[in-house]
Amino acid sequence: MKEEKPFEGKIALITGSGRGIGRAIALHLAERGAHIVVNFFRNRKPAEETAAAIREFGQEALVVKAHVGSDEGLDHLFEQVENNFGALDILVSNAASGYNRPALQQKPKSWDWTMNINARALLFATQRAVPLMEKQGGGYIVSLSSPGSFRVLPDYAVVGASKAAIETLTRYLAVELAAKNIVVNAVSPGIAKTEALDHFDAVTGEELFEYIVDRTPAGRLVTPKDVAQLVAFLCSPEANMIRGQVILIDGGYTLLE
Repeated sequence: MKEEKPFEGKIALITGSGRGIGRAIALHLAERGAHIVVNFFRNRKPAEETAAAIREFGQEALVVKAHVGSDEGLDHLFEQVENNFGALDILVSNAASGYNRPALQQKPKSWDWTMNINARALLFATQRAVPLMEKQGGGYIVSLSSPGSFRVLPDYAVVGASKAAIETLTRYLAVELAAKNIVVNAVSPGIAKTEALDHFDAVTGEELFEYIVDRTPAGRLVTPKDVAQLVAFLCSPEANMIRGQVILIDGGYTLLE
């Protein structure tokens, strides 16, 4: 029986896809037939390793260094996509950053940095992606948010504000792009064990993970693979009537908090 590849021939750009959830999304889509644009900003080695894994699935992988929080970075990224593939089917706005400190200790520079990479990038990457998706007759855009958009987490004020902005943009873009057959949604994962947790002093240690698992109805932490599977679903025809939604994937943890 021929292996099912629902994304065969599709072109997907996943920002910040060298590691963590972005890598899992890239590999999951590649395993199902998509060619992948792997974006990174600082660390090339993991991005190249992700690309190598994608090629093992028999798919094309393009590695592009670009700072998605800047116009120049986005211009370079989408020029590479157009030059190499000529079109785009899927955009996953996954790259994220932020200064984690109390609100009263935040500075304008940290606000701008966080908002630019997390929220501004979604809007202006979308502007560049739309003409490439129109060539394909439509497409899918998924952004990554977090429960910190509506819950107060330690030292998360600026990042939480950027995630709330992502969710608002998701709704507006879903409405504006519907006529172009472009489906827009967001995914909001609970805590998963990735390198990103290294930046949170308040989110470290096995005791915390055990605490979360004990209070999660599903009985375990969310994995990057869980998130990748949800993103893939939202980029499939089966999800075409889901528009402008933020899908929380946390095993039910926030239901009891």
